[in-house]
Parts: sequence; structure tokens; C-alpha cells
Amino acid sequence: MTVTGNGPLSGVRVVELAGIGPGPFAAMTLADLGADVVRVDRPGGAGLGIDPAYDLTNRNKRSVLIDLKTEEGVARVLDLVERADILVEGYRPGVTERLGLGPKECLERNPRLVYGRMTGWGQDGPLAERAGHDIGYIAVTGALSMIGAAEEAPALPANLLGDYAGGALYLVIGVLAALQHARTPDGAGQVVDAAIVDGTAHLTTMIHAMMAAGGWQDRRGSNLLDGGSPFYGSYETSDGQYMAVGALEQRFYNEFVELLGIAGELPARKDFARWDELRDAVAARFKKRTRAEWTAVFEGSDACVAPVLSLREAPAHPHLAARSTFTDHAGLTQPAPAPRFSATPASVRRPPARPGADAAEVARDWGLPVRDGASEPTG
Repeated sequence: MTVTGNGPLSGVRVVELAGIGPGPFAAMTLADLGADVVRVDRPGGAGLGIDPAYDLTNRNKRSVLIDLKTEEGVARVLDLVERADILVEGYRPGVTERLGLGPKECLERNPRLVYGRMTGWGQDGPLAERAGHDIGYIAVTGALSMIGAAEEAPALPANLLGDYAGGALYLVIGVLAALQHARTPDGAGQVVDAAIVDGTAHLTTMIHAMMAAGGWQDRRGSNLLDGGSPFYGSYETSDGQYMAVGALEQRFYNEFVELLGIAGELPARKDFARWDELRDAVAARFKKRTRAEWTAVFEGSDACVAPVLSLREAPAHPHLAARSTFTDHAGLTQPAPAPRFSATPASVRRPPARPGADAAEVARDWGLPVRDGASEPTG
């Protein structure tokens, strides 16, 4: 088997209209997998408000600087679109249409283009024109209601659940599926409407199934996987750190309580009426030792117990280090591309793109026309 280091999407060209949040993350994922992603940055910037050198969502990309509010700028983007396989944009519905870069104009220029649209509410519906953020999107889907302790306000999962899981990754799935269709003999380009509310709702499919079957109560902290179970949750240690317990199956639970040192002292795990008593006993025991000590106790076991690490601690975890789950590139420690491929491994090839820095290189590689005598037509 021949192995290449270019990633499985080598040869795929992507135009990204600069934005923040899930759109750039989706484009980064495509770039990680080997796609040639050209980010169209606007004068004045549209990023995280940090030094672009640290914006890891722009790694493996190249950037050109174009003013989309000018006819010349629109023409330059359409030149890119003509040569692209995928376009990613994350504006409110109707914005690219007003700019002259909507699906109609782009698909007329390139009938096989996959036009990926990333929004919170979607392209239609009563809230389509409204502003929003991750917390609101996951709130209306029911997902937020499941997270946290029963007697407390819902816990916030940063913006990982909505923006990135329900949004960016569904956009990636969508544009790659549409690209597969576009490349069939009778295929054509199309618009992919990736709404965070749709993707997040889709993520709750198994929970809806369990609820329909009577195996899930529609209230927080009352179920097997949401903190209701005393053998699926986090427990504080003597040094103020935490251990995560996921001993769901009986044989794993047996090993868990044996290593915890309280086997035979507990009520039966299926005695739901005594779950509070069981939880208190487990919590009290974990308070006897530090996180490091408990990590050593459960090391090499099938008790399904792990230390709760911080973001800075995670790269040094022995398993993650052995798998190179994190990588160092250009002086920045960062998550490595995922998933993994045996024949076309992905990699971090370029540091975060600096706005407009790659205009001449992109013009050369994409065969862009020179406009008005400019030597760097896309910058």
C-alpha cells in the first residue's frame, strides 16, 4: 500500500468566505484532511480578535485579501469559485446574495460547485434572520436541558455542542456528501444548508429513542447518562480535582467498586431508591485520596475511570501522547487532525494563515487571471 502525507482530500479546492466560529472550523477540518483551502479575508479582518498567528482554526489554509463590497472584489471571488469544488460561507441568510456571491451567481459560474452555508437557525424559518449564539441554538433543541445537575441551572458545554458538533461537523459531512454527488457522471453542484439547530437536534436521536421507549425521563440529572446514575459521573478528590466514572456495565462496575475499596458495603446498583446512598458512599471514598493516587489505583483496569484533566494537562496524558493526539507545529501545541487514515494520513502542514499573505501563491497555483495589470490579482 502506498502511503502519502497529503490527506484524503488532496486535490479538492475550497473557497472560504472569512467569518468566525463553526465556518472556519469546518474549513480547517477540510484543510486538515488535505483540501487546498483559500480563505477570503476582508480588509479590517473577521477573526477571533486575537493575533492571527495564534488562530489555529486557520491552520493549513492560505489567505487572500479581497474587499467583497467592490465589483472588482466580487469578480475576483468568482474567479476562485470557477476553479473550486466547495465554497463555505457563514453569513446571515441573504448576505452573499446581496454581495453578488449567492448560490445563483456561483453555480452559474461553476455548475458543479458545492455551496456550503453555515448558520445557527438555517436559511429559512421564523428565526432565520435573527442573531444568535451557540447557547440559544442548543437551548431550543432540548440538548441544553439535559446537561447539568437536577437542582441546578443547565451547565454550559462551552460552544462545543452547538457550534462545532451540531454545526461545523455537519457542514463537513454535508459538503463532502454533496461533492461525492457532484462528481458522479450525472451529478451537479448544490447548496448545503447546515443549521446548528438541525445538527444539534440530530445528535439527540438516541435520547429521543430512549425517551419514546420509556427509558429516559425528560428532566435533567435523572437518567443513566446525565448524572442521575451514581456510577456515571464525576467525583471530587482530596486535592480538589476530579475523577470521571463510567462503570455502566455490571462487570465494569464490579471492578470499579472493588478497586475503590467499598465492595460489599453498598446497596445493590439496581436499587434505584438507594442511589443517593450509593452516590454518597462513592463520593466519600474518592475524597480519601488525590487525583494522582486514584489514577494510579485504576491504571490498567477495566473499571472505566479516568482523571478529569485540564486543557493544558491533556497533551501530556500517556495515552494521548503515545497516539500523538496533540501535535506541536510552529511553536504551538494543538490538537492533531482527526480521524486517521492508513493510506492518506492528514497532518498540520502550515501555520495559521495571515490575512492576505498568500495572494501571489494562490494566483499562481489556481491559474487566476490578472486584472487591471495587478501582479497579485487576489490580494
